[in-house]
Amino acid sequence: MSTLSPLVRSFVSHFGEMGSRWGINRTVGQIYALIFVSTNPLNADDISDALEISRSNVSMGLKELQAWRLVHLRHVPGDRREYFDAPSDAWDIFRTLAEERRRREIEPTLSMLRDALLEEAKSDEDRVAQQRMKSMHDLIELMTTWFDDVQRMDQKTLAQLMKMGSKVQRLLQFTGKVKAVAGGKVSA
Repeated sequence: MSTLSPLVRSFVSHFGEMGSRWGINRTVGQIYALIFVSTNPLNADDISDALEISRSNVSMGLKELQAWRLVHLRHVPGDRREYFDAPSDAWDIFRTLAEERRRREIEPTLSMLRDALLEEAKSDEDRVAQQRMKSMHDLIELMTTWFDDVQRMDQKTLAQLMKMGSKVQRLLQFTGKVKAVAGGKVSA
């Protein structure tokens, strides 16, 4: 990483460290960070040289990043090598990561819970287990429905929603009071 500026080196190193906390290999995190901040698409040799890692590690990392849809393959006219770039819009990256995590982690869990809830409970222990699984299933279903709604929002609306933070709770409480008054139920 000696050819990288101190700013880029710091960012790439941090992403490598954070990658392991996010469930990805440190090298994959570094590759992604380098591609993300690069002004031009990079090929595997460029990445290998910049990060001082083997070409085979770079190839495996690029395959993983492509599977996550975080980097895109580009071809440069007159050059047979494959080049990679990353979306520069943080919102697009967030949406892609959220969709992939849902596909890889949430959907298999929902599928397992649905199957478990369809089984006949043969004991009190199974009935209690199914009740708890049902509450988990219902919560995850609610969250995925909400996630689908959020995914359909445009960036401006989503940013406004996020900026509202806890004001949403006050709005919902106010709306509940207005409905109670409109329904003839006056509450203090």
